[in-house]
Amino acid sequence: MAARPPGPRRRAPARAAAPRRRPRRDAPRSELVGRLLVAIPAIAYAITIIALGDIWFALGILPLAIIAAGELFDLYADVEPVRLAGFIGVIAVILAAFFGDGFHVMLALLAFFPVLFATALAQRRSGTLGMAITVFGVVWVGVALAHGVLLRELPHGGGIIVDILVGTFIGDSGAYIGGRWFGQRKLAPSVSPNKTVEGLVIGMVTAVLATWLAGTYQDWLSGTDALLLGIGVALAAPLGDLFESFIKRDAGTKDTGRLFGPHGGALDRLDAVLFTAVVGYYTWLLLL
Repeated sequence: MAARPPGPRRRAPARAAAPRRRPRRDAPRSELVGRLLVAIPAIAYAITIIALGDIWFALGILPLAIIAAGELFDLYADVEPVRLAGFIGVIAVILAAFFGDGFHVMLALLAFFPVLFATALAQRRSGTLGMAITVFGVVWVGVALAHGVLLRELPHGGGIIVDILVGTFIGDSGAYIGGRWFGQRKLAPSVSPNKTVEGLVIGMVTAVLATWLAGTYQDWLSGTDALLLGIGVALAAPLGDLFESFIKRDAGTKDTGRLFGPHGGALDRLDAVLFTAVVGYYTWLLLL
């Protein structure tokens, strides 16, 4: 019996094309709202310790400094930082700033070295790289925040700290929004791929304006002095941000910690402040 010739193949019905998802335009807005929600308790904490002043400001700075230094040591845990000596050094330079002046901060920093060496010998784990990271943490975090304590003790220091923080954080928000909306040219792709030249410029302008506007509510601060302070903040803040981004890139991590949940750790929030506090102190010292 002859075989039946094969019939025409039936084509499988074509699947309907999946509808294209529209890009979520509300993502930047939701991230900004998240940033603001995280900032509220931080702002309340900062206002409280600044208003209290005296020893309470220094004591309020200490836990932030210890947490930030601990995050740095965690990033480089493989080289065995001398944590105990690092925490002692951070505490020492901040308390020296309150009970003394810049000279005493330098003395505390120098006295930290034999403590570092003795602790490293006792641990029998840390080597030269571990001690180097420890010194780096004490200088970057401890000495920078010690300048904040020195600034608080200057005439009108509390108000200047408020101006610096306003310029720093509003400038950071301006850079974030400006980069999202107008960013085209990468600023430093090897360090922080998401930062743009447009975001940098908008952030710097925002920082100057925010610092100047904050100064208009202080009758003891002239508009020119507020403008000079704002320029210092605008120049220092992005450098502090990029500096921390470089460290995270080197350590191979996105965030330094989880203190602020999805918005990172203490270093992620204080990176710019660690630079603007120093610049703000010397700027105000020159303007007095």
